[in-house]
Amino acid sequence: MARDAKPQPGLPTRKQILEFIASSAEPAGKRELSRAFGLKGQEKIALKALLKDMADEGLIDGNRSAFHAMGGVPKVTVLRVTDIDEGEAVAVPDAWSPGDATAPPRIRLREKKGRGSALRKGDRVLARTEETATGWIAHPMKVLPAHADQIMGVVEIDKAGKGWLAPVDKRERHSSMIVDLGGAEEGQLVLAEPVGRSPRSGVKVTTVLGDPLAPKAFSLIAIHKHGIPFAFNPEAVTEAGIAAKLPVSAETREDLRALPIVAIDPADARDHDDAIWAEPDGQGGFRALIAIADVSYYVRPGSALDGDARKRANSVYFPDRVVPMLPEVLSADVCSLKAGADRAAMACHLEFTAEGKVTSWRFTRATVRIHEVIAYEEAQRRIDAGEGEGHLYNLWAAWRALETARKARDPLALELPERRVLLGDDGKIKEIALRERLDAHRVVEEFMISANVAAAKALEAKVAPVVYRLHEPPSREKLTALKDYLATFDKKLSLGQVVTSTLFNRMLKDVADESEKALIMEAVLRSQTQAYYGPRNMGHFGLALASYAHFTSPIRRYSDLLVHRALVDAYGLEQPRPKADLPATSGLADRDRADLTRVSEAISDAERRAMSAERETIDRYVAAWLSSRVGEVFECRITGVQRFGLFATIIGLGGDGLVPVSVLGDERFFHDEKSKVLEGERSGTRFGLGHRMKLRLAEANPLTGALKFEPEFGSGLMIEPRGKPLLSKQKGKHIAGQRGRPGNIRHQGRKR
Repeated sequence: MARDAKPQPGLPTRKQILEFIASSAEPAGKRELSRAFGLKGQEKIALKALLKDMADEGLIDGNRSAFHAMGGVPKVTVLRVTDIDEGEAVAVPDAWSPGDATAPPRIRLREKKGRGSALRKGDRVLARTEETATGWIAHPMKVLPAHADQIMGVVEIDKAGKGWLAPVDKRERHSSMIVDLGGAEEGQLVLAEPVGRSPRSGVKVTTVLGDPLAPKAFSLIAIHKHGIPFAFNPEAVTEAGIAAKLPVSAETREDLRALPIVAIDPADARDHDDAIWAEPDGQGGFRALIAIADVSYYVRPGSALDGDARKRANSVYFPDRVVPMLPEVLSADVCSLKAGADRAAMACHLEFTAEGKVTSWRFTRATVRIHEVIAYEEAQRRIDAGEGEGHLYNLWAAWRALETARKARDPLALELPERRVLLGDDGKIKEIALRERLDAHRVVEEFMISANVAAAKALEAKVAPVVYRLHEPPSREKLTALKDYLATFDKKLSLGQVVTSTLFNRMLKDVADESEKALIMEAVLRSQTQAYYGPRNMGHFGLALASYAHFTSPIRRYSDLLVHRALVDAYGLEQPRPKADLPATSGLADRDRADLTRVSEAISDAERRAMSAERETIDRYVAAWLSSRVGEVFECRITGVQRFGLFATIIGLGGDGLVPVSVLGDERFFHDEKSKVLEGERSGTRFGLGHRMKLRLAEANPLTGALKFEPEFGSGLMIEPRGKPLLSKQKGKHIAGQRGRPGNIRHQGRKR
């Protein structure tokens, strides 16, 4: 039936019904069919029977509100996101029931234009669908409430014997009733699914994962929560095994095996992407080599192996495991630059002056044999003790030249502490400490930055596609907020001047008091934009560099692999054709050569996903470490101020927790957003960013990573950075220095 044909009254035939459903621009249900064919009374009853017969015959699928051809998709339906492919969400019908073994159609969700996909794997979306020449697409209308196929939590049994699922996400505060334990016992970590549409319907346990505090449980929680791809496609694993056997010939590559190249890495490194070498050039400058694992030789575009790497976009590192971007036969073995073994490398050759100015660069494919893999701490010890061999001394001397150039460009000087979790052989926490920042770290960092800059400029010289690492200057909105905050310190920030990293560095250098400097450093950090990947050069504000690309970690970052492929294309670095069962080219895929926007957005999203998962897992380990120390008092620093309370970090450990406004005193507290403080209505007591306080640990939840603190009122004065008394109270009453008398005023933000 033509779309504009007027249906004739009377019960339609099967063919007419199928034509109407196919041509209707709106969902076609029993009501629409009755109206279209002018059906009344007994005819509607007959239509209902006919539609049931057609469904039984396999001609249509659906319900009385919307029908579609069997194997097709309703015009408007609920879709479930199953994958994020280069920033674009891919979904299937949420209630697919085509019968037999017919696979559900893959439907690409076309979201409104913007930065990447706002949808995540597992999301349910009401969408309008259409079938095109290239497949099904859908236009999202509404994101539906979570109806996750699986919910992770811990089983709790109340006094009445009823089961409850306690969430492992600290943002979720409510437990769900368990209607079917599925054999799970109290205290076990489980996966469950809803049994109805309403949250009150409860959940049923589908999988028992075991002890939530067992080794590897914390990373498992993060992997599940963030939907991190964990299992490799079997075809990708097969290809990795084939690729691992590719020959590394010194005949078709630059032979650098005689150079004493060293890899300086963390002592617990699982893979080794990079190694370095340098020597004086006899004229006051240096020749240097940065050797990087030649991953593009093994991972070819268009392969299943590349598909998995592209989907993961980066390796994710947890204290107890790594979820690698590549199968371990490549990431931990063949591609890893191990000592004493011949390895395929992409070599960046640099020459620079005594002032660190790079005068020439070139890129080759090489064969290297790493002289030694050294831990940062050991390399530093040798230098400090005067035991370093000539190649180590040369590296330090070359670094001092590069450091001169770094100081001249004056990148943003914000060195933030990094927490390190050490586990014993039994998988339990051995130690948690802040990672020490050594010159050895700075040496490697400067060599890597120099190679990354050279890679970007090398591709620009050939007008080739570049995946830049971008860090834009702070936005006007964030600068305005920073200006208001600095005014509380009697410091000025003019918004009319050009904002550079030097401006912030000078601001920090002018602050003599270390506590006050920590406050301003926190504020400057919050004003910064988040770094991302993209094909349009916007520079790197933090590093004060005009062109910057990631080149030095292709084992664990897909962005670097794309840069390697672009260099292969631009400089004719293709190797002889490998085995016939792998793609021939190691350069860029046609789709990436034409447009790098989509893949850049996808890997930026994946990077944020990995960072969140890694940070939350560390939080869980810290909470587990502290769970046996509840009641102890710690020296803390306020890192966040909200109307409902304070966020504080334990100094020297990095455990972050909440100080609810309800425990700060018997008065109303007002939130001054500009100056980032909570101030007592009567007493004038001010709690602000960066203030040091003695806090008692009240709660530590390893499952969520949440900590809760309360002030230790009897531990003496706690002082603001500029010497003003911050808090002078004894529990339950006010003492000298407070205005007004104690009262039972309900705290602002406190729940009833």
